[in-house]
Amino acid sequence: MDILLYILIPLALGMWAQMRVSGTYRKYSEVGARSGLTGKDVANYMLKRFGIHDVEIVPIRGLLSDHYNPTNKQLALSEQNFYGKSLAALGVAAHEAGHAIQHAVGYRALKLRMALVPITSISSQMLPFVIIGGFLFGIAGLIQLGILVYLVLTVFQLVTLPVEFDASKRASVQLRELGILESDEMVGVHKTLNAAGWTYIAAFVASLGNLLYLLHLTQEE
Repeated sequence: MDILLYILIPLALGMWAQMRVSGTYRKYSEVGARSGLTGKDVANYMLKRFGIHDVEIVPIRGLLSDHYNPTNKQLALSEQNFYGKSLAALGVAAHEAGHAIQHAVGYRALKLRMALVPITSISSQMLPFVIIGGFLFGIAGLIQLGILVYLVLTVFQLVTLPVEFDASKRASVQLRELGILESDEMVGVHKTLNAAGWTYIAAFVASLGNLLYLLHLTQEE
C-alpha cells in the first residue's frame, strides 16, 4: 500500500501528463497560425521588444527538446518549432523566450533554480546507487543518501514550478500584446502550455513521493 501511494500513483500521474502534452502538442501542431510567422520569428520579436540582443536562437533535433540555456544565453528550439508556423510551435517558442526574458530581468525564481543546478546535477548522478541499494535492497546508508538526494531534487522541482508557469504567462501576454495571435488562436496556445505545465507538476509529485517513501522506510527500521 505504501509503495502504491508514494511511487505508483506519482508514476501514473507522470505517464498521464506525458500522454496529455504529446497529444495536445500533436493536435495544435496541425493548426497553422494566421500570422504565418515561425517559432523563430516569435522568439525574435519577443526578445527585441525587451531589448535583448545577446541571445542566440538556434534549431535543435528532437521532439519537444526546446529549452533556454542561461549559461551561454542560447534559446534552442526543436526543428518543428523553430521552422514551424503552428499554434503549438508559436506557443512553445514564446514560452522559451519567456525564460530568456526572466533571465534578462533577473527573475528571482530562475536565479534560484540556476544556483541549484550544480548540486542537482550531482544528486542526479547518485540516483542509480540510491535506486539499487536503497529501494531494492534497503541498504541503510544508501537510504539516508537517497533522502538527501531526493530532498535536493524535490526542492529543485518545486522551484521549477513558478519558473515554468511564469514563462508561460509571459508567453501568453506577449503573443497578445504583439498582435501575433488572435483571441481564438490563443485557446490552442493555452491548452498546449497548460498540458506542458502538468509534466512539471508530475515531476515534483514523483520526486516528493520518492522522498516520502524513503523517509517511511527509515521509520520502519
